[in-house]
Amino acid sequence: MDEERGAMFTEERQSAIEKCLRENGKVKVKELSEMFQVTEDCIRKDLKILENAGKLKRTYGGAILSQDYPLKRDVVDRRQFNLDKKRTIAAKAFKLIKNNETIFLDISTTNIELAKLLATSNMRVVVVSNMIDILQILTTNPSITAIGTGGTMYQTVNGFMGAATIEVIKQYSFDRAFIGSCGVDMTDCAITTLGVEDGLTKKAAVHSSRHKYVVMERDKFYFNDSYKYAYFDDISGIVTDEFPDDTIVSTLERAGVKLF
Repeated sequence: MDEERGAMFTEERQSAIEKCLRENGKVKVKELSEMFQVTEDCIRKDLKILENAGKLKRTYGGAILSQDYPLKRDVVDRRQFNLDKKRTIAAKAFKLIKNNETIFLDISTTNIELAKLLATSNMRVVVVSNMIDILQILTTNPSITAIGTGGTMYQTVNGFMGAATIEVIKQYSFDRAFIGSCGVDMTDCAITTLGVEDGLTKKAAVHSSRHKYVVMERDKFYFNDSYKYAYFDDISGIVTDEFPDDTIVSTLERAGVKLF
């Protein structure tokens, strides 16, 4: 690849990278290298310049949009995003649940799809959730006992988070918990989410569960967010639509994290 040729169009290329970020919320070094026919080191320099300008945040293998950009992050805005992938993940997660278990479903658009599968099944389970959408879906099935955590209501996620919610979660001993994620920090082997309130609430669910699974799309293996709520040795497994690359799979295997 001709890095000098790419250098002639540095500003153009960086503008195009910004456009990709605004459209997708994230980019990967390898894909950008192939797209612009320059070396991966050249792309990393571009990302560093854009990060210094406050346009993005560099992550493992790529970058995500800076928090300053008006990217839609609300759960209520993401229900239809990657719906096929979320349904694939939900179907895998559903197979892990056994009759008469007590489970926790965290605030997550993927867990909405899991709740739909439970609601149309013959299973008898107790489901505790801090998301109103999930509770409304589950109450359509009389075989399922749906319990809301209560707490401080957050409209952007249509659910409860924070100290009061955490106190309720701590009183339970869940057989399984299914927790959402904004991404994985591969440098620290950590599972991340957007903010402190959500992170502390997720952390409480992880600590109160015997088996704890992160539910997330494959793309999130390459990006992270601001709050680390768990590390690889805290969780039982990750349920995803498609396995990541071999390097990440090997790291997860060494940490004892199962992929589903």
